[in-house]
Amino acid sequence: MLTTDQKGAIAETAIAHQAIKLGIGVFKPLTDGERYDLILDLRPRLARVQCKWAALHGDVVIVRCYSCRRTRSGLLKRGYDGSEIDAVAAYCAELDRCFYFPIEWLDGRMFIQLRVRPSRNNQQRGINWADDFSLGARLGALLGP
Repeated sequence: MLTTDQKGAIAETAIAHQAIKLGIGVFKPLTDGERYDLILDLRPRLARVQCKWAALHGDVVIVRCYSCRRTRSGLLKRGYDGSEIDAVAAYCAELDRCFYFPIEWLDGRMFIQLRVRPSRNNQQRGINWADDFSLGARLGALLGP
């Protein structure tokens, strides 16, 4: 059984590994305390990326788009906004795949659900397909010359 810290470390390294294989510069902040885990050089701009562990539930990948910490009054859940990060990247160990979501796409969402296979009722509308958010495809489209 992995701890949340171990899962986070695995997700960060998997995302960094895939980005490096794409020829993207990957940088890690020297100190903790920021809301992002990695900085990606997308030439000509840099992207502050929060890395997440994603879980596969049946045919759906679930990405939690918030941080959670214990306070005196209980658990504090905080989402992310564009003043803190530029994107969320997620790693799903069961699929050994990484995904990428620009902050504009999150629009205040606390969860993202990605389907890896069609639903049993063949619903097509309103579905976020995992292939559409593949880290390689998303970052490849964002890279400058």
